[in-house]
Amino acid sequence: MSVDRLSTTLSALADPTRRAILARLAQGETTVTELAGPFEMSLPAISKHLKVLERAGLITRGRAAQWRPCRLQAGPLRDVAGWLEHYRRFWEQSFDRLDDYLLDLQKGEPGSSGN
Repeated sequence: MSVDRLSTTLSALADPTRRAILARLAQGETTVTELAGPFEMSLPAISKHLKVLERAGLITRGRAAQWRPCRLQAGPLRDVAGWLEHYRRFWEQSFDRLDDYLLDLQKGEPGSSGN
């Protein structure tokens, strides 16, 4: 079974270490060593996280001599935001209906309080 791009992206985002790495890369490109700094894990462990992010298309890794800069690629995040937008509208509409219902209760409109 083939895994779709959205599932791959969401899976990569499921880990707090990977989300922290993306947050750091949102500030600009950096090296693996610099990315590993705040974490209490080995460079190979950080590299595994980077491979997951790279497979999901969330980062790219370049090569400039011995320096391997990592860069954020926001395209997959845009896809997630688009998918979530549908559910944001759903919740906003639900809250609007709840707000209307509560206003009706406060006004004491017939049939709204179940009396």
